[in-house]
Amino acid sequence: MGTSQEDKEKHHARIVAIAAKRVREKGLDGISIADLMKDAGLTHGGFYRHFGSREDLISEAVECALGQWTQRTRRDPNKPSAKRFQAAVDDYLSINHRNSPGGGCAVASLCSEAWRGGKRVRQAYTRQVKLYLSLLERVLDGRRRQVARRDSILALSALVGAVAMARSVDDDQLSLDLLNSTAEALKFFLARA
Repeated sequence: MGTSQEDKEKHHARIVAIAAKRVREKGLDGISIADLMKDAGLTHGGFYRHFGSREDLISEAVECALGQWTQRTRRDPNKPSAKRFQAAVDDYLSINHRNSPGGGCAVASLCSEAWRGGKRVRQAYTRQVKLYLSLLERVLDGRRRQVARRDSILALSALVGAVAMARSVDDDQLSLDLLNSTAEALKFFLARA
C-alpha cells in the first residue's frame, strides 16, 4: 500500500525538523541517517524517497534551522525598536539559549561549521546573517546608514560569539560572565545612539 503525497510531505517535514535540531546540537557531521529515520518513525531505506543524498538532507536541515530563530525574533512588531532589541538581546544571551542549542539560533550553533557544509549550506548561512544584519540595522535606524551597518555587524558578532563561547567553556561562571557582560555592553551600545 503506497503512502499518499500528503503523508510523504508530513514525513519529509518531520525528518527535516529532527535533522535541524540535531544539526544545531551536534553539528553537520552529527547526524546518523539510521538514527534520524528511526526517530522519525520511518525505515532507513525510506530515506531516499525523501532526499537524493545526505548532503540534500543537511542542506534542508540547515535552512530549516536557520529560519526558526528568525520567526522567534519577529514575535512582537508593535514593541518599539529599542525594546525589541533589548528583549532580543536578553533572549539570545540567556542561559536557556546557551543550554538548548537544539532549539536555538543556528547561526551561533553553526558558526564554526557552515564553511564546511558545501555551497548550499554556506548560501543559507549567508542569507540568514544578512537577514539578521538587516533586522539589526532597522533597530539602529536613527544612525547614518554606514554607521548602522557597522554597528549591526558588531552587535551580531557579539551575540553569536558570546553564545558560541559560553557554550564552549567549561567554567560556568565564565560562561555566565560572557553572556551577561555582552548583554550589558550591547544595551549600553544601543542607548548611546
